[in-house]
Amino acid sequence: VQLQACGGGLVQAGDSLRLSCAASGRTLSGYTMGWFRQAPGKEREFLAAVTRNARNNVRTTYARSGKGRFTISEDNARNLTYLQMNSLKPEDTAVYYCAAGSEGTFYHGPTRLEEYNSWGQGTLVTSPA
Repeated sequence: VQLQACGGGLVQAGDSLRLSCAASGRTLSGYTMGWFRQAPGKEREFLAAVTRNARNNVRTTYARSGKGRFTISEDNARNLTYLQMNSLKPEDTAVYYCAAGSEGTFYHGPTRLEEYNSWGQGTLVTSPA
């Protein structure tokens, strides 16, 4: 699976931004897509994940840090996964990564980096103080 993340940029505090992740070589079901971010000098942290099973049931989960402000969604037919970010703050400044894993990733540990098989190159979001 190859992933391409885009949509980052320079934003002001309080702005909204939607990141996109295009996946190629991925199945249309039986997967988990996750969003992570890495701020300067910090470890990569989990933000949100979505999983779709073979019956096309979709589930999502969020880190506490982004719950209420970040929303993960997808356009399955186009192999796109989104991260809608609202009320951005300076502390949201980071490189944002999308990642792909199996359906099991969601149930075994969607917050763990090692559960994901593929990673995008990252897109930078900057929200100056």
